[in-house]
Amino acid sequence: MKKVVFSVIVFTIGLLVLLHVLYEPPLPNLGELKLKQEYATKPDPDVDHSLFPELQEEFETPQEVTEACIECHNQRHKEVIASSHWNWERISYVEGRGIASLGKSNVLNNYCIGASSNEQACAACHIGFGMTDDHFDFENARNVDCMVCHDNSEEYIKGASMAGYPDRSVNLTNVAQNVGRPQRMNCGACHFYSGGGNNVKHGDLEEAQLSTTRDVDVHMAANGMNMTCVDCHSADDHQMLGKLYSVSSSDENRLTCDHCHTNTPHMDRMLDLHTARVACQTCHIPTYAKVNPTKMEWRWSEAGKLKDGQPYHVTDTTTGAETYLSIKGSFVWKTNVEPEYFWFNGHATHYILGDKVDTIPVQVNKLLGSASDRNAKIYPVKVHRGDQIYDPETKMLIQPKLWAPEKGDSAYWKDFNWDLAAEAGMKRVGLPYSGNYEFVNTEMYWPVNHMVAPKEDALTCEECHTRDNSRLAGLNDFYMPGRDAHAGLDLIGKLLIIAALAGVVLHGLGRIAASIKNKEVETEEINT
Repeated sequence: MKKVVFSVIVFTIGLLVLLHVLYEPPLPNLGELKLKQEYATKPDPDVDHSLFPELQEEFETPQEVTEACIECHNQRHKEVIASSHWNWERISYVEGRGIASLGKSNVLNNYCIGASSNEQACAACHIGFGMTDDHFDFENARNVDCMVCHDNSEEYIKGASMAGYPDRSVNLTNVAQNVGRPQRMNCGACHFYSGGGNNVKHGDLEEAQLSTTRDVDVHMAANGMNMTCVDCHSADDHQMLGKLYSVSSSDENRLTCDHCHTNTPHMDRMLDLHTARVACQTCHIPTYAKVNPTKMEWRWSEAGKLKDGQPYHVTDTTTGAETYLSIKGSFVWKTNVEPEYFWFNGHATHYILGDKVDTIPVQVNKLLGSASDRNAKIYPVKVHRGDQIYDPETKMLIQPKLWAPEKGDSAYWKDFNWDLAAEAGMKRVGLPYSGNYEFVNTEMYWPVNHMVAPKEDALTCEECHTRDNSRLAGLNDFYMPGRDAHAGLDLIGKLLIIAALAGVVLHGLGRIAASIKNKEVETEEINT
C-alpha cells in the first residue's frame, strides 16, 4: 500500500514539474500596453483663458465672444467655416449619382424626417448662431459658435428652438474664460441627444457614458482608460476624423478601430485572420443600449391623437421613455439590444429630397457591400424602423413643416394637420405635392461603434459558427463553417472521415496480420 501511495505522489510531482517546464506563458500584448500608456496621461491645458484681459468684459451677445476668440485665433474661423459641422453638407461622390451635395439640407431620415423648414429647432445642434431659415449666411464668421465645442465650464447650453443661440441663462463671460479641449459633454450635447432625447438615434452614444464603467464602455470608463471623444475623433484644422453614416456616402475620413489597434491586435493568428472580413465591433460590441433604452421604431402614422382637444404623451413607468407623443406618434424602445449584421464597404446611398420611391420599405440610407466585395466587412448595425409621410402620386417622401412658434403657420406640431404641413414643407424645398398623402415603411441603418465590451465579454466562436441561432444567420451570401451545410464540402468531409477510419482499420488489420506472420516465423525457427 505504501508503495502505491508513494508512486502516486512521485507521479503527481513529476507531472507538475513537467507541466511547469513545458508551460509557456502568453506573451504580453505590447501594442495594447503602449496604447494604455499613451492614454493614461491626460493633456494639461496650455493656457488659462481666465487671465486674458480680452475675456474680462461682460459679453452681451455670443457673437461678441466669437469676436474675442478670433482676435487671437485669427484663422481658426476659416477652418470651422470649411467643416462639415458648420456646413451640414459636403460635396462628394455618391453611388449611382456621381458628384453631388449631400447633408442635412437635403437628406431625409426616419426620425424627425428633415431639417428643411424646421431650421430654427434643428439648429440646436448646429455650431452657429441665427439659423432661422434657409437664408443662413454660412460665410459670416461672427456666427461661428466657438463655445459649444470648447466650453469646459459645463454651463453652456443651446436654447430650445432658438436658432442655435445659447440659452438665456448662460453666463457668457464665465464660459469664455473657461474654454479648452473639447470634453465628452461638448460632443454629447448633440450626439447623445440627437433625435429629441437621450440615446434616441445611435443606441451606442448616450449620457451614461459621461461617467461609466468598463462593462459599458472600455474606452470611456472612469475606472478604465477614461478617454474622451476627441482622443479618437481628433482633428486637423477643425476637420474631425470620422464621419456620421446617416449623411456621408463615401469611404473617406472614416474612423476604424485599426487606426489605434492595427489589423493584427490579438496575439492569435486565427483571430487576426478574421479582421480581414469582420469589423472589430462585430465581436467586441455584443450588445448596445446597455444602460438606457434606444428608440427602435417610430410610427408617424399614429401621431395626432388628442385628449380633450389637447396633445398628450404616454411614458413607460419602468424606463421613463416616452412611448407615445401626439406630435410624433408611437415608439418602441429597447435595452441590451443585439445588433443586426450587414456587409459594409464604407460607402452608402441616401434618400435625397425629390427621389422617387421604388422599393418598400424605403431604405433611407443603404449600407453598401457584399461577401464578394473584397473591401467589405461584417459590421454590427442598429436598424431603426418606422413609417413616415409619403406622396403616393409623386412617389416621393414628403418633407413636412413640423415646427413653428405659434399655431396657424401650417406646422404639424402646432396645427396637427398633415395636409397643411406637407404642402408648406414641400413648397419650402421647391418640390411638388399632389394633395394626397399616405404613410410608408422606412428603415435607417446606424453602424454600432461605441460601448465596446471588455475582451472577456466579446462574442465566442460558437455564437456565430453554429447551426442554430447564429448571430450571422441573416447573412447568407457566403459559406461559414459550423453554420452552413454544403453538399460538396459535406461529401468531401464524410469521405475523409471514412478514409481515416478505413486507414485505421486497415492499419490495425495489417498489424494483426504481421503479428500472426511473425509468430509463425518464430514457431518455424523453434521447430527447426
